[in-house]
Amino acid sequence: MAEPLPICYLNGEFQKLRDARVSPLDRGYLFSDGVYEVLPVFGGRMFRFREHFDRLARSLNEIRLASPLAHAQWLEILEDLIRRNGGGDMYVYVQVTRGMEFGRNHNFPDKVTPGVFAMAAPLPLLTDEHRANGLSAITVEDFRWSRCDIKSTALLANVLMKQRAADAGAQEAIIVRDGDVLEGSSTSIFVVAKGSVATPPNSNRILPGTTRDVALELADGTIPVTVRGIRVEELRGADEVWISSATRDVLPVTSIDGRPVGTGKPGPLWQRMNASFHALRQRLAGTPAL
Repeated sequence: MAEPLPICYLNGEFQKLRDARVSPLDRGYLFSDGVYEVLPVFGGRMFRFREHFDRLARSLNEIRLASPLAHAQWLEILEDLIRRNGGGDMYVYVQVTRGMEFGRNHNFPDKVTPGVFAMAAPLPLLTDEHRANGLSAITVEDFRWSRCDIKSTALLANVLMKQRAADAGAQEAIIVRDGDVLEGSSTSIFVVAKGSVATPPNSNRILPGTTRDVALELADGTIPVTVRGIRVEELRGADEVWISSATRDVLPVTSIDGRPVGTGKPGPLWQRMNASFHALRQRLAGTPAL
């Protein structure tokens, strides 16, 4: 992964990322008491800004923390952050914690200012190898907590799952609970069979995916799509499997648990979806993010 870009925003100030410091008493550090968002930037323009920050507001509401900024204020800060880092293509990471009190108490503290942090980094590139041959994945049984719909900073389980995939020479871990396919460790999932696409419904078991929603919009009227439960047997017998994330659009998975998916190459419906994403980015270039 490329190094992050040099300028960050921390609690009201732009500064060099390497010089940024937070207190060890911040509840984000002590309790993972915070939430985050990641959104891509193409040509200096944030993609699906409103949808990402609607999700941030929802996550904050679910942990009973008022948003420290309105959407327009977030937009102003992040557009400035993007300019200070040279514009162009990148992604922005935003984190809000409950803040810092002098001590360590499980109860919510009174009159504490939330901690706000944002940084930018180069977008990960889809290599020619991945474009031609797709990604590999493994399946893992879900051992996360039961509120996966909150984009919490408590990601230890996801980190362990992703590392298990890396140890197996794969790029993603597909999470399964009681035989139901849920999502990837950092992605949403789609299963394609007989020309139709299926993806699991939103619930407390998965994170609502903003990029997944874009894919569903792009498929509307052109590719049959159903939002429904998916069993692991369907995953293993699929013609195509896709994963999606904010920084990588929709990617093809061509191997799961060492077995090929379909032909073992990116399929024709993924090719269409990939082209649709590219065309959408071209159409949105230069338009307001909010």
